Amino acid sequence: MTHEADPISRLSARRGLRLGIMGGAFDPVHIAHLVAAQEALTQFGLDEVVFMPSGQPPHKKRRLASPEFRYRMTVAATASNPRFSVSRLEIDQPGTDYTVDTLEYLKGALQPDAVLFFITGADAVLDILSWKDPQGVLARCTLLAATRPGFDLSRLASVLASLGAGVVGTGPEAKVRVMDVPGLDISSSMIRQRIAAGLPVRYLVPDAVCDLIDSSDEYRPGSGI
Repeated sequence: MTHEADPISRLSARRGLRLGIMGGAFDPVHIAHLVAAQEALTQFGLDEVVFMPSGQPPHKKRRLASPEFRYRMTVAATASNPRFSVSRLEIDQPGTDYTVDTLEYLKGALQPDAVLFFITGADAVLDILSWKDPQGVLARCTLLAATRPGFDLSRLASVLASLGAGVVGTGPEAKVRVMDVPGLDISSSMIRQRIAAGLPVRYLVPDAVCDLIDSSDEYRPGSGI
């Protein structure tokens, strides 16, 4: 199921692992993704963050750039940080990718004392009721909800209360931990729109990602992305 160079294979024998999983389409990956991953490392004492590009994400109805190209961009974006790595787990497996299935696989592949932290945006957590088996997700990991200072936590708490998910906050008992990150108003959709309009995206994405985009037809006008 995993590629021979996949970081999950490398980490499988490590005891006491505190592992961040950053899932997403990464279409394209941008600097706000990297900032959130670095904040997770620092704020929650993680050993490593594994980026997990989706093969076929269930909530994306539009056409994406090819899985292989999104994987290559994510590898290029994270190459300079020795505590970042990229897994092909979801890229290589057939069918739709669901967070609960990925977490279940990781629980079996890693040591029993490994602790998983799934890094995502607070806005995505608000949609958790539409995820496959949200209770199963919360049973297998701690969700790190990346947000900006001033985010209204009351709505997030009410959504999770309907799942019996416990406390949203800063304590170790919380199934969702809120993670303040610097307020970077950057999104993959904004970057795609700029590319389509012929506007530069350098410094919104790492230079290596910008070079891949410039040399590719993946986001060219008329590509349908």
